[in-house]
Amino acid sequence: MTGSILAKRHSEAIAKGVSVATQVYVERAENAEIWDVQGQRYIDFAAGIAVVNTGHRHPRVIAAAKEQMEQFTHTCHQVAPYENYVALAERLNRLVPGNFAKKTVFVTTGAEAVENAVKIARAATGRSGVVAFSGAFHGRTFLGMSLTGKVAPYKMGFGPLVGDVYRIPFPVGLHGISVEQTLNALENLFKADIEPTRVAAIIIEPVQGEGGFYPAPPELLKALREIADYHGIVLIADEIQTGFARTGKLFAMEHHEVVADLTTMAKSLAGGLPLAAVTGRAELMDAVVPGGLGGTYGGNPVAIAAAHAVLDVIEEEKLNARATQLGDQLTQRLHELRPRVPQIADVRGLGLMIAVEFNHADSQEPNVSFTNAVRQKALERGLILLTCGVHGNVIRFLPPLTIQNNVFNEALSILESVLLDLAEQ
Repeated sequence: MTGSILAKRHSEAIAKGVSVATQVYVERAENAEIWDVQGQRYIDFAAGIAVVNTGHRHPRVIAAAKEQMEQFTHTCHQVAPYENYVALAERLNRLVPGNFAKKTVFVTTGAEAVENAVKIARAATGRSGVVAFSGAFHGRTFLGMSLTGKVAPYKMGFGPLVGDVYRIPFPVGLHGISVEQTLNALENLFKADIEPTRVAAIIIEPVQGEGGFYPAPPELLKALREIADYHGIVLIADEIQTGFARTGKLFAMEHHEVVADLTTMAKSLAGGLPLAAVTGRAELMDAVVPGGLGGTYGGNPVAIAAAHAVLDVIEEEKLNARATQLGDQLTQRLHELRPRVPQIADVRGLGLMIAVEFNHADSQEPNVSFTNAVRQKALERGLILLTCGVHGNVIRFLPPLTIQNNVFNEALSILESVLLDLAEQ
């Protein structure tokens, strides 16, 4: 069946609100490569939006899932619990940054993890306010999109949104927003909109995902930790896109001297199976009454088994070091291209969570058309890329950390040829 026929069926059967970035209808995938229904091969630099950090169909992950499926696929942990759920919670309690007693709850999606983290913070503090950042992405549920700092397409037509959510600017030097300005905005927020004693939580991505792959400055996180401690506010690190070796550390907060009280995670936790979690200080996690957390599919045993395999693979295949090595290689290649591609305004990131931002060559205005052309031309040459950023002028690079060297180098050659061709037009 051709892709055009599938595209027509998709248009007729699927709600328009579910958009697709490509018309690549997948038939099979292996590590960092995808083949569509017509046999066309693509190199996957999206990894399901940072979901398959361990690659498509990693043998260890597949074997773990198959073994669990032979035993049982679902009982609902809240009805008949199982050991591998407990064991994975124990592992995350050890691995999530923070030298204090921790507990964990498993849910199904990243948005659920965020919602539950806020629920926990509100229950623990008896407060309701939540502070988030411009450019943030925390999900498509009502609270998730209320926290999200990007209107199109996530908030359009859905108001009114959840109340007691407040936003301050995320510091981005390229856009003229300093850490000092961000902290001043927070101080003004406490004076003009909500007193700090009514704020339950501050939620931040250590590296903004959808917002443009901007790493949070260390001085910002240090200041937020001090402010949270002073006012009794819960600091939440949204590690949904940054987690599980993507930034060269198991968690991006490990790049910093401070730790969060609660950590949300999902995406690559289970190597392609839906699983999410909140891990945090035990006394905060236990503030919710029994039955206040959970969900029918939360901590599905097959996904839990896959997650154990993912953690094994990250450790045994040294994927933290691999992410740093490949990220350095990609960053160097992009920097070498800057003199020949004047549209490149910035190259940034941690580990293999790298982005390139494009402006018009003769100004600082975001160059959305060039960005989209890069994505489309790369796709035509067999490389899948994703855009991001509030203005849509950023290409983000999220290949599996297990990508073979020859495939990675092939992808970089495609990227280079696309950038040079477009820069000359």
